[in-house]
Amino acid sequence: MPLIAPSLLSADFLNLQKEIEMVNKSEADWLHLDVMDGVFVPNISFGFPVIEKVSRISAKPLDVHLMITNPEPYLERFRKAGADIISVHTEVCPDLPAVLTKIRVTGAKAGIVVNPETDITRIFGSIEFADMVLVMAVHPGFGGQKFIPGTFEKLATLRSYLRDRELQCLVEVDGGVDLNNARPLVEASVDILVAGNTVFSSPDPAETIHRLKNIC
Repeated sequence: MPLIAPSLLSADFLNLQKEIEMVNKSEADWLHLDVMDGVFVPNISFGFPVIEKVSRISAKPLDVHLMITNPEPYLERFRKAGADIISVHTEVCPDLPAVLTKIRVTGAKAGIVVNPETDITRIFGSIEFADMVLVMAVHPGFGGQKFIPGTFEKLATLRSYLRDRELQCLVEVDGGVDLNNARPLVEASVDILVAGNTVFSSPDPAETIHRLKNIC
């Protein structure tokens, strides 16, 4: 049974408290927050003030995905703002093991994010420093994009590496996750499904979360 992490980026920001309360009452496991700086990705989302407010009312762990060019100076602040899991992109971290170690020192879980165009083998030397690998199934920056089918090949390579070395690292997928591809993703040994538009644009978001949670 996968962990489900609804992505706040797709929520109704005019009714944010109501949306978070829905997630609290649902079968969701985490709440996924995308932080964008307008440089690493061509979009700007939200930062510390919003995360701090969200953390006050969220009953779910905050899974914070940093889509920013220079995450290292801000790790402690994100942890203090309420982040339980902090994930950084391998594409912007020349010394990935050092950044992951700093995340763990804050008390948060550490995640590595890999973009669609990035070879998954690039992170193999750093996985032992991580608690999770987030595989992007779309190009980061905007919600509602279509799932990139080649993600499955990348997942197979990653799982083979983890299995051969007996590494206990969670695998998360974000981007284009819906009720059609959720089962194949879980069958590909994905542990966490991030779903934004699929959840928050559905007529009954809590029921959609239930269906994703029980997809297998």
